[in-house]
Amino acid sequence: MATFYERVLILCKTYPSPSATYSETSCVAGMTEAGILIRLFPVPFRLIADEQQFRKWQWISVLLEKARDDHRPESHRIYIDKIECDTNSLPSGKEGWPRRMELLRKIPVHADFAAAEAARQHGNATLAMMRPARIVRLEIRPTKNSDWTEEERAKLTQMDQQSNLFSEEESRRQVALLEKIPFDFYYHYECVTEGQSFIYHHKLVDWEVGALYRRLRKQHGASGWESPFRDKYERELPSRDLILLLGTIHRFPDQWLIISVICPPKPQPEDQSQLGLF
Repeated sequence: MATFYERVLILCKTYPSPSATYSETSCVAGMTEAGILIRLFPVPFRLIADEQQFRKWQWISVLLEKARDDHRPESHRIYIDKIECDTNSLPSGKEGWPRRMELLRKIPVHADFAAAEAARQHGNATLAMMRPARIVRLEIRPTKNSDWTEEERAKLTQMDQQSNLFSEEESRRQVALLEKIPFDFYYHYECVTEGQSFIYHHKLVDWEVGALYRRLRKQHGASGWESPFRDKYERELPSRDLILLLGTIHRFPDQWLIISVICPPKPQPEDQSQLGLF
């Protein structure tokens, strides 16, 4: 297939998972300069040079081709040795968020998950942005295995050993750094359409969820991480103008995940006292 260069604004990195082909992979999604959602997969993050380890809200220029074994229209193979990152990510804060949201206005935002699913069924769209009416709750479930299985560990080390990038000892150390998150996190949320309320739930898989768990677990221990974690995902983020970036699973195309949470400040009401001056 033909290759092409594209500028992509990174909106999502999922937490890595073991892969028989690519050691460990992370699904990356973003938008092109034309405002089209795009999926870059697979991205083996440990094998990307430090200067190429891009961040959320960072523009990258990269060589791509349409994925051959993934028929989802947004999915593209990324050539990791051809990544060029802009020096800085787009800023947040009072001045940065309006700039970010001006770019995102090119992408439709659904008010109901059913609209995203209809777009998949009728237009084969497997990435979607959606603004729920409210977050009902965060569900935390222990995983079946709290650590990597032997099969998963073998997948995590096989590319290192085949490529001779790491010694066997270094491979084990790298696997230890890629910590298994022993919990799954689900958002239960409400959408309101034509006066009717609908409740859905989807699993959160973005990088930031795993990174926050690891940081809070280190700071507060096994018995203390959950309260500040819930404070972040049940109170702080839902208090903002929360938008969910959804994506389907390659092997199960009718199953959706929350692959990123975008949280600009809520629009401020106009100052009524100032309106009275005109």
